[in-house]
Amino acid sequence: MEFVYPQFFWVMLVPFLIFVILVVTNKDKVARVFSPEVLKRLRADSETIPNYLRNIVLFLAIFLMLIALARPVIKKGEKNIELKGVSAVVAIDISGSMRSKDIYPSRLEFAKTKVKEFLDAMPTDDIALTAFAQMAFVLSPFTSDKATLKQLVDGLSDDYINLVSTNFLSIVDVASRMLENKEQKILIIFSDGGDKKSLDGLLEALKRNKITLYAVLVGTKKGAPVLDKNGKPIEKRDGTIAITQRDDRLIEIAKQSGGDGIIAGYGKADMISLAKKIHSHFHSQHKGKIKVKEQIELFYYPLALSLILLLIGFSSIPSQIKWQLLLPRRRKKNEL
Repeated sequence: MEFVYPQFFWVMLVPFLIFVILVVTNKDKVARVFSPEVLKRLRADSETIPNYLRNIVLFLAIFLMLIALARPVIKKGEKNIELKGVSAVVAIDISGSMRSKDIYPSRLEFAKTKVKEFLDAMPTDDIALTAFAQMAFVLSPFTSDKATLKQLVDGLSDDYINLVSTNFLSIVDVASRMLENKEQKILIIFSDGGDKKSLDGLLEALKRNKITLYAVLVGTKKGAPVLDKNGKPIEKRDGTIAITQRDDRLIEIAKQSGGDGIIAGYGKADMISLAKKIHSHFHSQHKGKIKVKEQIELFYYPLALSLILLLIGFSSIPSQIKWQLLLPRRRKKNEL
């Protein structure tokens, strides 16, 4: 058996011994005034655990807690685990329609939540993060550091939103360059879709660059007003309010490219399902090995025993048991 944190045990042992000495040598206020013979006559027999025995129980409980905090383990050696994963480019739509609030709190914020859920579902995969509207730009190169990617996703705000139309060809162009040396060319777009003009030539561009598209659509078919940076509805030239609706044609293009598409909903199940589809369609590439230490944790044994001792030390279980044993006898005497 070994301790994971032996230094913690030795550091805390000194304060513990000082605490024991202070408790044992210190008398209460009554004991300082009266002698032991007088105290014996003044005190009523409570039939509880004696103070010295109670202190021993509590000291032992604290000592066992220190052992638990030092984390005792039985080491079984090291084990090699292979890391496998795919490489994919994630693109977030930041066009003007993503400000719409037909899905809470807005299409952009909802898409950001789904991206982070997708990253959680791809723990060992290399992901590159991009954003696009009329033009596309790279937020992060390929990395398996999901914590950093999430921070970058959180950093996307309404300030990045461009009111111009969505240009899907721009993200295909950026993704093709990023995936140029990758055997697997995967692009995942988080968007509310696009009109016929913005989708023209998208399928041909995907096939030309041998990119498989997966589309995650946000928003509703009913739609909502397009908002400016101040949250006010934008009016068309004829004075009517501009309404944006989710366009599902992007899913059909994704399927024709060999991928798939979904309508994003609340909960993590859809992103887990999407990650499974990608992994089942593409074979995971070997990324290396890591060594993991195998060990059996033992800290819960001293911790459980210390809790039991604390219950005994802070209770009057012996007197209660004794009273229960004497109660039937007293009833018999009363009956006689």
